[in-house]
Amino acid sequence: MTTIPTLTLNNGVTMPALGYGVFQTPPDETVTAVRTALEVGYRHVDTAAAYGNEREVGRAIHESGVPRADVFVETKVWVSDYGYEQTLHAFDKATGKLGVDQLDLLILHQPAPDRFDATIAAYRALEKLLADGAVRAIGVSNFMPHHLATLLDAVDMVPAVNQVELHPYFTQPGVQSADARHGVLTQAWSPIGGITFYPGWGDDSRRSTLTDSTIAAIADAHDHTPAQVMLRWHLQQGRSAIPKSVTPSRIAENFDVAGFELTSDELAAIDALDTGVRGGPDPDVPRPEFFDRAIPEA
Repeated sequence: MTTIPTLTLNNGVTMPALGYGVFQTPPDETVTAVRTALEVGYRHVDTAAAYGNEREVGRAIHESGVPRADVFVETKVWVSDYGYEQTLHAFDKATGKLGVDQLDLLILHQPAPDRFDATIAAYRALEKLLADGAVRAIGVSNFMPHHLATLLDAVDMVPAVNQVELHPYFTQPGVQSADARHGVLTQAWSPIGGITFYPGWGDDSRRSTLTDSTIAAIADAHDHTPAQVMLRWHLQQGRSAIPKSVTPSRIAENFDVAGFELTSDELAAIDALDTGVRGGPDPDVPRPEFFDRAIPEA
């Protein structure tokens, strides 16, 4: 079986560097997809309250036969559940749906700059959950350097992880630098790029990393696919990456990234593809109607 490296978080907890993501995976497809990922060898699953499929992720883990202790479970608190007591209850909702007593990593899904006081209160609830042993690590998602700086001025614990959009066409060097400076691990969502597009956001040209000539040439040189090359790029630069697919062959392909090494020149060539244009929503733009969407009870 392929061996995926682990990363040590700033509180000493270890996490598989490669996780399996279920963003936009319909609940009726989630159980099969997650079970397939676990059969392939993934031992890190990333979901979120807002994805609407935590219950199915938990069912897949339970039915897989893989011991709970061997699966690193990561999920996210949605903005409508921000606030101290609300976020403590969000933990209850998440664990109830997932069917687990403890979460390995719980993160805030958005900085929500239009209500950052609630964001800070939510993070303080994460600190309480961490102190109580209910979660093993805490973090944030989509935080830009100024969001992180403001948060750190108000809380006690440095986040273990910051999950952000990051792929060869949008490398966020400023975010990576700020995360590294504070000892925060950068985790990439949409790590391959070019697969998930967000209508109304980003570059409408829809140029895909999967057909990029530079990445294709590197893939040919290593007899691997462009997707595998991009995931290798993340892992060799010390990031966590969360690819997603519901196609069994691609789930397996995305996991098979341990048998080759990119050169420093190849890593630099991929870095140089950055366009500075995000594909997903801008974390600094308030989206009240979206943020206020209620998360169902367990």
